[in-house]
Order: sequence, then C-alpha cells, then structure tokens
Amino acid sequence: MDTFALLHEGVREVLAHRLGWNELRPVQEDAYVQISAGNDVLIIAPTAGGKTEAALIPVVDGILRRNVPGIAALYIAPLKALINDQEERFSLFCLPNGLDIMKWHGDVPRGDRKWPDGEPPHLLMITPESLEVLLMERELSSSLRQVRFIIIDELHAFVESGRGVHMRVLLDRIDRLAGRKVQRIGLSATVGNAEEILSWFSGDRNGRALVQIAPVPTEKRFSFVVEEKTAARMRALAAAVYGKKALVFVNSRKDAEDVTQALSGQVGQLLVHHSSLSSEMRKETEEAFSRAGSACIICTSTLELGIDIGDLDVVVQVGPPSSVSSFLQRMGRAGRRGRPPHVACLLRNPFELLCMVAVIESAGKREVEPLSPPQKPYDVLVQQILLEVLRSRRSSRTKMRRFVRGLSSFQKISGKDLETLLSHMTDKGFFEGDGDLLLPGYESEKLFGRSNWKDLFSVISGGDEFRAVTPDGDFIGKLDSRFVAGGSGKSFSLGGKSWTFIKSDDAHELAVVVPGQGEGNTIFWTGGQTGLSSVVCRAVEQVVARGGSVLPLPARQEELLLEAIRQFPSITDGALYAIEQQGRKGPEVIIYTFRGRKWNSTLSLLLRGASEKKLAVTATDLSLTIKNPPKKDAIGSVCHLINSVKSRSDRKLEEALPLPPPGTYKFCPAIPESLLREMALSDYYHFPLFSKELKAADLVVFSPESPS
Repeated sequence: MDTFALLHEGVREVLAHRLGWNELRPVQEDAYVQISAGNDVLIIAPTAGGKTEAALIPVVDGILRRNVPGIAALYIAPLKALINDQEERFSLFCLPNGLDIMKWHGDVPRGDRKWPDGEPPHLLMITPESLEVLLMERELSSSLRQVRFIIIDELHAFVESGRGVHMRVLLDRIDRLAGRKVQRIGLSATVGNAEEILSWFSGDRNGRALVQIAPVPTEKRFSFVVEEKTAARMRALAAAVYGKKALVFVNSRKDAEDVTQALSGQVGQLLVHHSSLSSEMRKETEEAFSRAGSACIICTSTLELGIDIGDLDVVVQVGPPSSVSSFLQRMGRAGRRGRPPHVACLLRNPFELLCMVAVIESAGKREVEPLSPPQKPYDVLVQQILLEVLRSRRSSRTKMRRFVRGLSSFQKISGKDLETLLSHMTDKGFFEGDGDLLLPGYESEKLFGRSNWKDLFSVISGGDEFRAVTPDGDFIGKLDSRFVAGGSGKSFSLGGKSWTFIKSDDAHELAVVVPGQGEGNTIFWTGGQTGLSSVVCRAVEQVVARGGSVLPLPARQEELLLEAIRQFPSITDGALYAIEQQGRKGPEVIIYTFRGRKWNSTLSLLLRGASEKKLAVTATDLSLTIKNPPKKDAIGSVCHLINSVKSRSDRKLEEALPLPPPGTYKFCPAIPESLLREMALSDYYHFPLFSKELKAADLVVFSPESPS
C-alpha cells in the first residue's frame, strides 16, 4: 500500500517540500495504518527511529480531515525541556497547515497560560502536572471535550512511578470529559514487556496495536579505558572527546558537576546538563552545543530522552549505566552520520568493566528491563480524592465512590479499602463534615494548601531541594536541603560555574547565591544513583558463570575482565551462593544473589529480623555481606538463618518488613498504616515476586578452604 499517496495534501506538502521525503519509514507506515483504524497504539523504536513523526503524521492528517474545532490533540511529555525541544518539530507539521500549537507548563508565564483571543489551539503540548492544573479551570478545560488524539511521549519514563498512575488517571478523566474514548498513542524506547505495557496503557477500551520495528543490525564500535586514578581517567576522557562532538553520560548529578570541574581547562567547549539546573541553563547548553563545531556535554539521563541535540561523533559512558534500557537510549544518540555508533566506556576498575560488558551483551540480545506499574497506588488515590473535593468545594462518600470506580488505575483497590481510607482521612482532619459530607479539612490545608493548593497537582515528592537564586532573582538551579543546611559561606560548582552560598530562606526554600571564585565544597543531592537493574545483575552472573565475555575484547581488557571474574566463586546460574571470608574483625559471610540492590536490601531486612543476634548486614547490587556472624561455624549459622527465612510463610515475612522511609510517598500522612503497608509490599518491596524467587532459589555453600 502506498501510504504516502493516501496522506492529506497538507501533510504530503510538509513531508515532500520541507523534509524532502517521498515515502514513509516502515514504523511510520505501520503506525499510520493502526492509528487511522482508530486503535490505541504503542510505538516502540530506538532513538532517532522516527517515533515522533510516526505519531504526528496520522494525527495531523486526522485533524485536517475532520476539521474539528477546539483542542484536537494533546501531546503529553515527562519533561518541560522535551516539550520545548519538540515545539519546532510540531510547528513544522502544524503551522503550514493552519494548525495552532501551544505549550502549557511551569516555565510558561502564568499570564500566557490562556487561549490567545479566546481561541484554543488545535494541539496542546503539556506535562501531566500542568494538565491537572488545566482540568481545574472549568472554562479552559471545556476545550478538551473535542480532543480526538492524545500522544504520550517517552511512555517508559512514566510507567513504574506514581506519575504513571497519575497520567493514566488524567487520560480516564479526559475520556469522561469528552464523553467518549479518546484515542491514545504512546511513544517509547525498547521495553522488555511491550504487550503488557500496551494493555496497561490502553486498558479495555478501544482496539489496540503494538507497532514495533526491530532495529536493523549495524556495526557498533566500543572502546574501553580502565583506570583507577581519577586524574589519569580524566585525561583519557579529555583525549576521547578532543575535537569531537561528544555526549558524556554520568550516573548522577554530583558526578556531572565533579567531572565538569575535573575537565575544566582540558576541553574547549565544555557544557553540563542535569535536572537540578534551571531550564534556562539547560536550554543554553543545548543551543550552544548545536551551534558549536566540537563540543562536549557532561550529562545525566536528562539527555537520554528525545531532546534533539544533533549529530554526534562519540558517546562516552563514565561507569556502567544502571540499566540496559538506559544504555540503548544513550548509544542511540551516536552514529547518525552514516558511521557506526561509537561508545567509549571510561571505567574505574575491573569490576566496572565486568558490569559494562554485561550491559553491552544484554543490549546486543535486546534483553531489556520489563516495566512494572504500581498495583496499589493509594498515594495517587489520596491526591485524586483531595482534588475532587477541592474542585467541587464539597463532595460526599457516595460521589467519591462513583468517581474512584470510574478510574482504571484504582480497579484493584476494593470498596472496603476505599472506605478505610476515607474514614482515616476524616479522623485525621483531612476532611471536615458530618456523615456522608466531605469538605477540605485543616490538615489538608496545612500540608497541601500553600500557593493555592499547588502541592496537590503533582505526585512528585518535594521539599528536599532549595531553589538557588541570585540577589537579582535569577533562578540558577536546585540545591539539596542537606547541602544548604550545612551553612552559608561555602563555594560550590553548579552548571560548570563557581557560586558562593550567602544565605537561605527556609520558609520559601530559597538559597541566595553569588558568583564565586575557584573550587569549593563538593555539591551533592539526595537520591543519586539507584544501583544496577536486576537484568544487568543477572547478565553479570551469566558472564561470571561462563568465565568470560562473548565480546571481542582487546587483550588488556580481557585480562582485566578475568581478574574481576576471579573475585567470585565458581557459580552456575540462578542460585544463592554463600562463601566465608576473613574480615578485619573476624569471619564474614557473603551471599551472592545477582538480583539487584532492592532485592538484597529486602533479604537483609528479613535476616536482621529473624536473627537472635544483632546482625551487621550490607547490601550491594550483586550480594549482601554479614559482617558479624557467629564466630563458630559462621557460614553454617548464616545458611541456617537463610533457610529459616525461606521456610517462613509469606504472611510472617510480610509482617517482618518495616514500612518504607518517611518521604517515600508524598501523600503518606493521609494513608492509614494498614494500607500503607499493603502499598509498600506490592510496589516498594515487590514482595510477591521477591518471595517467589527467594523460595525457589537453591542455596549453594562454598567451604572457606575452596571458594572456587
């Protein structure tokens, strides 16, 4: 079928005369067929695979054919920066065809968040949080009744968090406002369970279709530098990016600032990009990079997503990435000039090399992390209940039951649990009123009522960062509250520039800063690196069990990889491996699990709870270590303890796990402990899967004399 010839004339004109196209890519052909048929569609393609056009072409085509008044399409993105970046691409299709587009998010001045001359745009670009705000505006939100298409970009970035639940609630509420099932189009990088995510995204609504084009096998170049000394590692990094257009990916905001500071003076056009920088500074970085000949951006995952930064010569990965999905996104940034993608891996030691090799092997086999949406999202339910009461100024339990029942995200929450939640919120002062009546209470106003209830519009936890501003009020970025609490007068690097912190305003969470001189305190943020995914950990296990990599490594790297492998006992695959070693204060027992830090932390909690003696247990990505086991038969005692935990009923194990740390869930104060525990077991500990894996795993014991 010649899909190109079937397109509306206005779309063909844009493709032919502005982009120079005379045909569509396979992903765009398939997407056009499925979207035109009215299906909900999930489009999966690698970076630069044509996903955006695959959605835009049929959507703009449909708008032009229907000539519907009001907002015909919504584009929802996880980042304001992504919306800003995509505006030009959307304009290319819309403006020549007389279609208006508009951005609506927190960086758009409040006075501009209204329809020009009272006329809503044909296509609105928005974040979930800003869409929540828009839905509170009765007059403006009425324009959403005409919506025919909703495009959700970078869908994978939403799925596993409360933002994903929030986004799905918003989609259901738009269906309710429109009085029909509005067509949904999701765009995503590769995920390990695409059909499940499509089902989660679409629900039992319309027909649905997965459009997934397998990437064409291409040559890829990998290079490795393993260097323990920081100065030597930075010299190697400077050499790798010299004279090139390069993205250097690091795994935390602190690393981004540290590497930028270390490279200062060694690289000409050196830029930095991460989430704690102001949107203006990030935009300046993106624009400077696109203009420059050779340039280097030190960045975090903020440049994994679909922000277009043009052609690259090399992508540098500093330390192994946390997931295969992340690595595929980063690698996809390179190789856009008809040359093989080049990824240079800069690693600290043989262990990091082992992890990096495991990531690359998994990427080559497209073994990508499956995504797991929350099953018991009581925190988002609290948000929606409070917003519903706020919208109508008063509500009732009867209306609330009807409201919640119509939202697919809460289908697994029983009527009994909803009643428990409403009673708790009333008892704790989140609601006022007698009997069936619900009114906003004192506790709701105290916790969430500031700035016209601004805190209710997002499920993202706040309060841990201060806005760094100059005395003139210019916003620079965000500082960790613990860093600010350390006192004024210290200098630090942010955005590659030196600043001095002079005072703070705790009530408004502001830190006043002025340009500083030279190096200063090391800046840090809470919640940096998350550890290796379980897919990466199991891939490491496979490399260790195999005794080497399938990658054609240079001789030096092959030798270093074998050095890392020799640190592990001789394993097979899939078991728990116990080995005793001598520590500084006596025997220690290591349990190799290869299941990830969260899994190991959960097992650590259960072992501590089951032990009669207070145990010192530390968990890492691949293992956990008991540092003070009984000195007599240390390994036997620990193995007995593990088997004891494995033999316990799920109910006993659930009771032994503590509630998550305060601040894990934004709306935690409004949730009764019984439901908070239920949510934690389901979505924080992922207990059903944890228990199944723990009880199915064999325990292999290595004697202290022969670890291999």
